[in-house]
Amino acid sequence: MDKLIVESTKDNLNKVLSFIDAKLEAIQCPMKAQMKIDVAVEEIFINIASYAYGNEVGNAEIILDINDSNTKATITFVDEGIPYNPLEKDDPDTTLSADERQIGGLGIFIVKKSMDSVEYKNQEGKNILTISYCWS
Repeated sequence: MDKLIVESTKDNLNKVLSFIDAKLEAIQCPMKAQMKIDVAVEEIFINIASYAYGNEVGNAEIILDINDSNTKATITFVDEGIPYNPLEKDDPDTTLSADERQIGGLGIFIVKKSMDSVEYKNQEGKNILTISYCWS
């Protein structure tokens, strides 16, 4: 298990992606899987940076766990921001045109559709969002 703690600012997205990608590349994760994971990581981290702490800046902890057979990544995002479960938000109606849809919600919808599992809990004043993806 590897851990990275950064300030939750959009400027730190590259640090987060570099951290994840270095670990995935080290275990020879297929590029298609890595790209799916990167999209999910970007969406979740940018949401934390944009909304978790309001106008303040707090930390985000990213924990990466690779299973023993190097075929599954589990990534947990922890912040101490405003309690918010993005999984409670209704999925956007993708049958509507972009002009007809309400703003927001498409990113977490993509995360939910592209990852094998997405779970949220609020524990001890912390938002904990965990995604998993298996590539074999």
